[in-house]
Parts: sequence; C-alpha cells; structure tokens
Amino acid sequence: MAGTRRAPLIVAAVVGVGIIVGVKVLTGGSSQSTAKTPDAVKVDKSCTQVHLTASSEKAALLKQIAAAWNGTKVDGTCAQVTVTSKSSGGAADALARGWDEASDGPRPDVWSPAASSWTGLLREKTQAADKPDLIGRTKPPSIATTPLVIAMPKPMATALGWPTKPLGWGDVLKLAQDPKGWASVGQPYGQFTLGKTNPNFSTSGLNATIGTYVAATGTSSDLTLASLADPRVQAYARAVEHAVVHYGDTTLTFLSNLQRADDRGAGLSYISAVAVEEKSVWDYNQGNPSGDPATLGKHAKPKTPLVALYPKEGTLLSDSPYAVLQADWVTDVVRKAAAAFLVEVTGSKAQARFAAAAFRSFDGKAGAQISAANGLNPALPTADGVLTPPGPSVLARVQSLWNSQRKGARVLLIIDTSGSMGDSAGNGDSKIELAKSAALKALDQFGPKDDVALWSFSTPINGSQEPYRQLVPFTPIAKGKAELRTQISALQAEGGTALYATARRAFRVMSAGATPDTISAVVLLTDGRNEYNPDHNLDSLEKELAPEDTSHSVRFFPIGYGGDADLSALRAIAEAARGAAYDASDPASIDKVLTAVLSNF
Repeated sequence: MAGTRRAPLIVAAVVGVGIIVGVKVLTGGSSQSTAKTPDAVKVDKSCTQVHLTASSEKAALLKQIAAAWNGTKVDGTCAQVTVTSKSSGGAADALARGWDEASDGPRPDVWSPAASSWTGLLREKTQAADKPDLIGRTKPPSIATTPLVIAMPKPMATALGWPTKPLGWGDVLKLAQDPKGWASVGQPYGQFTLGKTNPNFSTSGLNATIGTYVAATGTSSDLTLASLADPRVQAYARAVEHAVVHYGDTTLTFLSNLQRADDRGAGLSYISAVAVEEKSVWDYNQGNPSGDPATLGKHAKPKTPLVALYPKEGTLLSDSPYAVLQADWVTDVVRKAAAAFLVEVTGSKAQARFAAAAFRSFDGKAGAQISAANGLNPALPTADGVLTPPGPSVLARVQSLWNSQRKGARVLLIIDTSGSMGDSAGNGDSKIELAKSAALKALDQFGPKDDVALWSFSTPINGSQEPYRQLVPFTPIAKGKAELRTQISALQAEGGTALYATARRAFRVMSAGATPDTISAVVLLTDGRNEYNPDHNLDSLEKELAPEDTSHSVRFFPIGYGGDADLSALRAIAEAARGAAYDASDPASIDKVLTAVLSNF
C-alpha cells in the first residue's frame, strides 16, 4: 500500500456529545459506535457552541468534563462544548482536504489530537496544497501527557530482565530476528510477535515507527532526512516491522483480543508485545482496554497483567495539544469560549480526573496511578529519555517509508452475492452496487507487496457443488488489479447465504499458504445470516478458526452490511480468528468501513 496509504475513518470508542459519523467496530460483547445518531445530551442553541474534536483515548473523559462545565457564562453568555471523537490522522486528513460534515462529523473549532506531531503534519499538508495554515505558528498548549511504551505480558518482560534491566527496540529486534524466538531466552512462548498500529493515523503507531528509526541510528540525536535515507537504518526498521502480526487503526483491537485470550487462561499466547501509550497499559490492567470511563469496573482485571517497557533508546510523549483552529468559521466569541474551557481542562479539578485515568498532567507530572503496582514507572522516562518530535517534513518521510517497508499482506476478499444483496440500499442503489463500488475503490489501497484474491458466495446455484466461487486467484495487486476490477464489476445477487461453509473453506485455503513473512487475512462482507444447512455449526467453526500458533495465523475481518447481518456470528468469527468485526448497518457507510478494515494490513 505504497504512496498515500489511506485516509483513516474509524473511531475507537463510544464518545461524543452530539452527532458522530463513521463506522462501528465490534469488540467483545459491545460495539464502539460512531453511528449518525444524536447523543442524549441536548444542545442548547442559546449558548455559544464550541465543537471539539479529540483523539479517542481521551474523548470520553473530555465529554464528562464538558458536561459538568457546559452552561458556564463567558462574557455574559452561556457556553457549551460538544466533544466528538476522531482518530488523529483521520482528523488531520479531513482538515487538510476540507472538512466534510456529511462524512467527517461536526466541523471542529478546537482540535485535540493525541500528539503535537499531527498538528505539524497538518501544517505540512496544507502548505503542500497551498491552503491556509489552520494551526498557527505558536505551539498549542497541552492538556495531558502520556509516553509511548512497549507493553508486554509481565512474565515475558520478567524473562527479559524487567524491571531492573533497561529494555527497548533493540531487544524487540533481537527476539524478532532469532529463529528460536522466545526459546532463545529459555521460554516456551513460541515466536516473538508484535502488535503495532498504522502510523498514517494512529499516534502510537507513528511514535513507535519514529522510535524504531531513532533506535536504528544508534544515537539520541534528532532524526533527519539524511538519517532516514541510510540503508542500514531502513533495514533495522524493516526488521522490526517483520515481527508485526497485523496492523490496525487502533490499539484497542490488540488489547481486546488479548483480554479475550486472558479470559480463556491464554494471556501469553496471543501477542508478545504491543506499542501503546502508558495510559493504555493501566486501562488494560483495570480490565477496561477501551479506556472509556463508563465501562471501568465492568470486567475483571486480567490474570496476566501487562507491564510497560520505556524504550531505552528514548520515547515520545503524546502531549494532547489543544489547538483552537485559525479558521474563518471560528468566531471571536467561539475563541473566547474555547479559551475558557481550556482553563477548566488545565485546572486542578479536571487534571485530577486525568490523573485518575492514568494520564500524566499537562506538564508531565505522574499521578498515583503511575505506579509499579500497575506495571508502570513514574521515574521513567527520564528527561533525557524523551525524544524531540521530528519536524513535519521528517514525519511525512517516516510515514512514506513505512508504506514501503511495512509487512506485506495476503488478503482474500469475499463478497456476499446472496439475493438480498440486490435489495435497495435506500438511496436508489442496490446494496450490491454500493458494495461493488466500494470494493473497486478499495483495490487502490493495496500496495505492490500485497497479494489479493477474490471470492463471492451465496448458496450453490446453477449446478454448482459449492456455495463459494473462487473468481481471482492470489495475484500481486499490480498484476491482478484489472481482473479483480472485471470480476467485481460482474457480481450479481442470487441465492442464499452460506456464511459458515465459506468462512471455513477460506480459513483452510489461507492456512495452507500462511507464512510469518506476510499478514494473512480474510475480509468477508455479508448482509445476512447463515442459511446453508449442510454447515450450520458456529461452535465448530469457532474452534477451527482459533489459532494455536499466532505467529502466522489467519485473521478474519468480517463486515456486517445492512440491518439484517448476523453481527453476533460475525463477532464470534472475528474473535476466534483474532481479528475484528465491523458494523456497516448503514450501507452508505461501506466506503469508510472498507477503508477502516484495510488499515489492518
């Protein structure tokens, strides 16, 4: 997926006061929704309205702070802050191209991404397009901080010398490259596997990629374009990427899968390490990987907790800037209200709430939750262990390099062609026509290292013995794109839905060709539920999909398309295969859903 990889359009948690537009990701027994529905909090149109778009890890908390503050008088007029959640990279892309409220949600007056790196990247994007600078030259103030760490199950970290031995990306690389894996340090955990998010829109993914490049230089000096051009530096970073099991739009996918593995007593079987913010380690150890305050305490703490490794090569802070946008739609009245809310958010009462959620303060002070008992170290990172974020041009180059160095993917795209796919999507098009259009666009998001195959499925028709049809074999995308486009365009709706038989056969085919060198994944789009009696056993399918060797297992990313899809079965399939299920109940959202799904590769 070289070049401009993809625009992120998925949100990681249920947050927001007002309307949130996007996709639903199903994790565990609940869905993280960005459906286009109003929140229960009523907008008071007599108040000055401030729209604040925040990164997902803090949006729910900001929502609570705003709810208590709303109605405050600013220059004699009440003010109300509406908080919506959007991934940092997704918001940066939307602002750079021109915010579209129909697809991006309420246009922000204030933007608070997870880290200042995104404000620099936005400035780079607007300059390149000869558009106005929305940030300004003054660095926006921080409202909270949390450092990037390498989270690792405690027994694994202990085997490497934690907590006394300094550890970092060099140790990750050594384990990743050793053919013996964990056996090289006398442990029975199999191959070393890494979870890492997509740096084109995830802050943890961006900071982890920067961190590996810094480690590759062997110095603590600032990254430069010249150092990124060094073949040895690129080879180091490429080797780290080789350990990745798959990418993702959010660390929640990894942490939720890890929680489910831990629930089964298999907390050491899923993943060896995952690059996350320190705050996410605390969330996971509370049994609340989403970090949403509303779900805190509703799940037991893990049997095998995570601990935080603070990379010895240095790490970056997510500093949550509070940027009042320098845009013509932000009036002076709104600016004053936004400034007043900033005073509230950086005040002692709100900062105590951030500390209770395991954020550090806006000036970097660790609270009581940052403790050894919670797997964290308040003394780290030291002042000289905090890296200075690279300039925007270097950040853009880091992203560009990742697009070419990331682990390759082998993706089987399966599209439901049952009769119900011919039903209207409510806007004049049928569901299958919208799905075909989205799939055709999605082909452009694959890169030259990716092999892609296409199947369709319904139930056996026209004398066929099987409910699935293998339309295009695995072919490098550059070579096979024309045939993929032809076959997708020709899809017709007919028959029933043979969901389980198709998923089972796809898993067997994919497993036969799976290797540690590629991400093996199935993307399955369906608008119905299983209607194929010869294979109607979901329990046996789940057992077959559950991997024993997670170093080169097959991940499933099913999409529930339309209102009649069996989301419960799709969630079960995704969980068994250590992937994630996506909810496109509104067929018009399928473009955004496919974009989100493909961020995993």
